[in-house]
Amino acid sequence: MIDWLKSIFNSSGAGSTHYQSNAEEMKSRLDSVSPSMCLAKWQQVNIHLTTGRTQSCFHPPTHKIPAELLASNPSVLHNTPFKKEERAQMKRGKRPKGCSYCWKVEDTVGAGLSDRFYRSSESWASEHFEKIEKMSADEDVTPSHVEVNFNHACNFKCSYCSPHISSQWLKEIEEHGPYPTSNPHNDLNWVKQQGLMPIKQSEPNPYREAFWQWWPEMYPHLKHFRMTGGEPLMDINTYKVLEYVFENPKNDLTLEVTSNFCVEEPLFEKFIAKTHQIDSSSAVKHFGVYASIDNWNEKSEYVRYGMNFERFVSNVHRFLKETKNTSICFINTFNNLSVLGFNEMLEAILYLRSQYSQKQNRVRFNCPILTFPDWQSLQTLPKSFWGKLERDIEFMERNRATRGSSNLGFRDFEINQIKRNYEIMRSPLPEEELKRRRADFYKFFSEYDRRRNTDFTATFSNMKSFWDICKEEAEQ
Repeated sequence: MIDWLKSIFNSSGAGSTHYQSNAEEMKSRLDSVSPSMCLAKWQQVNIHLTTGRTQSCFHPPTHKIPAELLASNPSVLHNTPFKKEERAQMKRGKRPKGCSYCWKVEDTVGAGLSDRFYRSSESWASEHFEKIEKMSADEDVTPSHVEVNFNHACNFKCSYCSPHISSQWLKEIEEHGPYPTSNPHNDLNWVKQQGLMPIKQSEPNPYREAFWQWWPEMYPHLKHFRMTGGEPLMDINTYKVLEYVFENPKNDLTLEVTSNFCVEEPLFEKFIAKTHQIDSSSAVKHFGVYASIDNWNEKSEYVRYGMNFERFVSNVHRFLKETKNTSICFINTFNNLSVLGFNEMLEAILYLRSQYSQKQNRVRFNCPILTFPDWQSLQTLPKSFWGKLERDIEFMERNRATRGSSNLGFRDFEINQIKRNYEIMRSPLPEEELKRRRADFYKFFSEYDRRRNTDFTATFSNMKSFWDICKEEAEQ
């Protein structure tokens, strides 16, 4: 690693935050219990009501919720036998296989802290440390951080998404079949075998029924509640939650919605009206939007097929202008199509912070690493791309938050996240694995362009050399 980057990676400097120091302190506390402990396995849950599956944090794969147990105990939406076994493994110091995202980061030299330390250090989790330390692994827990997917209806079909998450993807695969990668991608036979096919809206859904049965009991314990999709602004249950929260104020609740922020105007008007209602009445501690964006301008429109970038930007400005106690967090599922163009996103974040974050930071971002499909992983990129992310890190360091601009510049945990992504990008793959991923990249996006009338090399002209490498691997 070149000298200037070494000095950046070893610096803490101005802009250091409690978020980083809390995570470091939590590492020591978790290690005192076991080397694999994570409070999110107890206090956080993602519930996929469309498929009847659950996970604690979004990194592990989902697993099936036993429907037969829900009638007598709706909390099985979270407290499944499978998850209780994972909790027991953590108590014993074993690494649950499903948590490989964090184990990979922790086993990568120089990658820093994994997400489990940050998650466990947040107040919704950390305040339960002593209770969880004393609990047996088979006890039921009422979560304080809940994410729920009510519906897979979506107006996008992003390159890395799937038929069980997006109705547009499902429609395409039903019409054209799976993509011709080394293992057919998004094959509906595989989706069905994995138990991932969404329950039709016209059919009874015991998981959704159990959620609304559990909701009045769960609600008083919540510190964070987030609605995902699909596209939640297209689903009636989203507005049912917003109305409930307005009628039952909770001043310690952070309420959040993950959205592509590109729905039709009447739906966005409805969302803004509900948001303003909650915001103006101070019904919650904070209202946040997670807006998905994986690059900038036309590059993001390519990856997030169905996106209208101008509408997205307009809606971001409108949300920030028309509400006060709110924030927007850009979610960049960081992949090999995020690197060239990331600087534009960073510059846009600085601009938006200068406009809307004078008193508090209302413009945030998060860059979790894409792990599937693996042909879009950072590790497929040649070394010639590494310098681009190095320059982005240098740009962030030059614009690091200081005491005088704590809401305007980049904070240490934001910079550290990109440093982590950089280290993951540099970690080598076995040669045959690398060749297979690159071949699949070409096979997938060639078919993507054919089906959707898009043009990879025209959109990502500065990735032509990588495209040619992938094409050569595919044709061998």
